Amino acid sequence: MSRRLIVGLTAVAIAATAIPAEAEQAGAAFPSSAFPLGEPGAPVKNQRAVAPGVDLFSVTHGTPTQGWTVSLLMPNGHDNGPLTTAQAKAAEAESAGFTPSVLRIVQPAAADAPPVERYMVRIGLWTFKQRAKADKVVKELKAAGIRAKTDFLGDDGDQTTGPWDMRVVMVDPKVFKGSYRTSVGTSVAKRETTSSMSKLNKAIAGVNGGFFNIHTARALQGDPVGVSVVGGKLLSEGTPGRSGLVITGRKAWITELRSAVTAVSSDGTKVEVKGVNRAAAADELVLYTEEFGAKTAADGGSEVVVDAQGRIVKARAAGGVVPRGHYVLHGTGVMADWLHEHAWETWTMKLITKVIDLRTGRAVRLTPQTYVMGGGVGLLRNGRVRISAAADGHASVNMMLRRHPRTIVGVNKSGGLILVTVDGRNPGVSVGASMVEAAQIMRWLGAKQAINFDGGGSTAMVVGHKVVNRPSDGRERTIGDALFITP
Repeated sequence: MSRRLIVGLTAVAIAATAIPAEAEQAGAAFPSSAFPLGEPGAPVKNQRAVAPGVDLFSVTHGTPTQGWTVSLLMPNGHDNGPLTTAQAKAAEAESAGFTPSVLRIVQPAAADAPPVERYMVRIGLWTFKQRAKADKVVKELKAAGIRAKTDFLGDDGDQTTGPWDMRVVMVDPKVFKGSYRTSVGTSVAKRETTSSMSKLNKAIAGVNGGFFNIHTARALQGDPVGVSVVGGKLLSEGTPGRSGLVITGRKAWITELRSAVTAVSSDGTKVEVKGVNRAAAADELVLYTEEFGAKTAADGGSEVVVDAQGRIVKARAAGGVVPRGHYVLHGTGVMADWLHEHAWETWTMKLITKVIDLRTGRAVRLTPQTYVMGGGVGLLRNGRVRISAAADGHASVNMMLRRHPRTIVGVNKSGGLILVTVDGRNPGVSVGASMVEAAQIMRWLGAKQAINFDGGGSTAMVVGHKVVNRPSDGRERTIGDALFITP
């Protein structure tokens, strides 16, 4: 690492290692080349056949050589900020009798976002076995009115020797005769574990899916953040331009997507449906399907209940169940007025639903074999690194540079699916991966396209309905949706 003085304080620049653009592997076989991260060398690999054409690999590499430090928290609660903020925090620590250093970090550039320079303030450096000394300094800082945390250096985006602990499922499309599918479990609103969804879908193997909405009512937090299609039915609207995984039977591809739902009254009036199976904002029309699994909100709006033939069977005040075989249109504000004017009992209502592949401009055919999952961040496109962090809402130091547990999915040149979990937040056992390192891992494994799904404590891989990795929470987390390989 390079070192220079910044206003009398030590600064260390951290940036991700540059990686070539071209993919290294083209076939379905596990790579024989050296592991792409850490010290050069082949990883330790154990292989187990799960089903014809489906293999599970346990992969470990590297050794722990890093220790602990103390990171000061900025006024906004983050551990990094502008130089002036970091300098002020360092001066505060100096006045309290500590010896801080200002650390320059660089959030790597994404395909749609420039590199970002930020600064951290740190105190001390201890070996892996000396964490207690770092914890003691955190307590001393707290006593001085300074917020701080103990930080493991392996979590930084700087060079590391690891270790890494990964699980990889590879599907050979020439041998495998099953299919792929996504699942929201028993309902959209409820969060469930990957293993419980696996049992529900009688799956061979699977991983947790995309991000879910933790910023809504607790009973609705299973709602995927992004597009979700299960068995040809749109269960969550897409955020235009964000990456997703599209599945039709055994065919899978990764692209950018948008969705659109239009409600057409029997009087010919059309209106845009803004959301699907989520809480409604002001002046919104939201669709609730029978898969929603919760009561709609009694928010003062209006609703109509529509049967499978498109007949409006009931107009009601907002707040109620979605009957089986029906859907509900829920309006607030001006959209409640629209329902009063254009959605009367005995009238009809038609829904026009589209999911558009933005790379081709064509609509994805929504058949019972169609599944779509909004993952998180695109990593590879046509075998080249293309991290779409800004479009996918994750252009930050924490997501791009810091190492976390990762769930990653790729498709190789022959159309085979690659499912990967990289364990993390477990010092001495597995450090996880940054977004750039996740892309590098998928290139090494032969993916031509790859996407980063929800990670952290959500990262889980199941085989035979049992978790085969080590979730960082110490137990399997409940999530919004999951991806499965099925017989």
